[in-house]
Amino acid sequence: MTSPTSSSDLSRRDEIAANLAAVEERIEQACREAGRARSEITLIAVTKTRPAADVRILSELGVRDVGENRDQEAAGKASECAELPLTWHFIGQLQTNKVRSVAGYADVVHSVDRPRLVSALGREAVRAGRRIGCLIQVDLDPSEGPADGPGERGGVRPDGVLDLAALVAEAEGLRLDGIMAVAPLEADPGPAFARLAEVAEAVRKVHPSATTVSAGMSGDLSQAVAHGATHVRVGTALLGRRKPFVR
Repeated sequence: MTSPTSSSDLSRRDEIAANLAAVEERIEQACREAGRARSEITLIAVTKTRPAADVRILSELGVRDVGENRDQEAAGKASECAELPLTWHFIGQLQTNKVRSVAGYADVVHSVDRPRLVSALGREAVRAGRRIGCLIQVDLDPSEGPADGPGERGGVRPDGVLDLAALVAEAEGLRLDGIMAVAPLEADPGPAFARLAEVAEAVRKVHPSATTVSAGMSGDLSQAVAHGATHVRVGTALLGRRKPFVR
């Protein structure tokens, strides 16, 4: 016998459904303004600090892509929701000592930013018998930084992207899907996303199948869509302000 749904469950489901409808309208509006089809954009629901129950509600509402930032949190949720038809995106900075765990559940890693991480991911993907999609994280901070090192928010400088992309493309167990970036804080995201579009084009010239451009979050998804984003990562606008994660 199925247990009755509590009023709190109903209200949370209604809240998420309303938020999802609002986000969908924002994406559709952004697509109209950019002359793009809604089908060109994948919505990744960022569920960090939120319980597996929210992931289940999102799945019931038709969301198929879920993003997490911390392995400690993501591994448990992915296991608890293993039967759901979801693609799991790891979108946070990834330490090499967490790679084995992440390789066990992540379908796509958005934060590939150094050769050592490529080697570790490839090795663990092969060990797990999986093929993991990889996005090169691009550092869009306007300040200068080393071409082959992570920036303040993670990522490789634009002039180092092609070299790192080549390593991913050649690595057993990995698949080069494209690039990702986070717009610089306290700045108009437009110029940064325009620069990202140039980097994406350069990557596609060498790797035609690397078509993913992961950019844009709750506050700047419209600008990201206008500059060619194919995936937007939305958390707060879908699920509300973040709450402390409790194990």
